[in-house]
Amino acid sequence: MSEQRGCPERSDASSPVNGAFRTPKSKFPKFLLRLYVLKHSSSALYVFREAAVEALRETNLQWTRIVNGYFLDYYGLPYLKSYLQPLTFAVDIANKAAAIPGTGNDIVYFTYTFDVAKFVVALLCLSDWDETTYCYGDKATWNEILQLAEESRGSKFTVSYDVLEKLQKGEVTELPSHRESYGFFPKPALQGFLSMLGRYVIERRFDIPADKALNAKFTDIQTLKVKEAIELWRGHQR
Repeated sequence: MSEQRGCPERSDASSPVNGAFRTPKSKFPKFLLRLYVLKHSSSALYVFREAAVEALRETNLQWTRIVNGYFLDYYGLPYLKSYLQPLTFAVDIANKAAAIPGTGNDIVYFTYTFDVAKFVVALLCLSDWDETTYCYGDKATWNEILQLAEESRGSKFTVSYDVLEKLQKGEVTELPSHRESYGFFPKPALQGFLSMLGRYVIERRFDIPADKALNAKFTDIQTLKVKEAIELWRGHQR
C-alpha cells in the first residue's frame, strides 16, 4: 500500500481486522457496525457492508451490528440538539410539504442519535453479543408523522405519494428542502438515495423485532418519541 497524506505504510496483514486472526479474543475490544435496516438489499452499499461482516466472522473479534431504524433527529432539526446535518426524507416540516413513499401506512422505527448512544453504553455491559443488535426509540407511519407535523405547524401540507414503480426508477417527488441540498448532494445522487429509502419503507426493511430489541432488556432507558421531536416545531415560522 502506498503512503498517502502522511499515513504510515502498512500491509493488509497488519490491519486491525486481519490482525485479529492471530490474537486471542480476550485481548480485543468489541467491534460495532451501525445499520439503518436489517434485511438484505440490492444496493451497492450492501456489498461493502457484507464484505466487512464476512471479514469479521473470520476473526476473533467480538462484534455486533446495531440496527436502530431511521434517525429521528431529522424531524426535530433545527430545534433538536443533534450533530447530524439536515436531510429531508418523506416529510419536509420546514416547508409544509411531503412526498411519502407508498401508501404512508407502513410502520417505520425511529431512534434519536443520543438514544442510540444510551443503548450502546448499555450493550457494553453485556458479556455476550448476537451478530445483530436491535434498538429503537419509537415507531410510526408516515401518515401519522404527517398529521403530527401539520398539527405542529398549524396548517395542511402539500402532499404527494410516490408509488413503488416510481421509486424503482430512482425517482422521488422533489421537496423544497431538497433544492437546498443540491450544492453538496447533487440531485441525481439525492434522488437515488431517497428512492432507495422509500423502497426500504415499502419493503418493511425498517422493521425491528421489538421482542429482540435492547429496549426489552434495559427498560429504564427513556427514549425520545416521534411526537416529542415534531412538537418542537410548534410556534416556529421555519
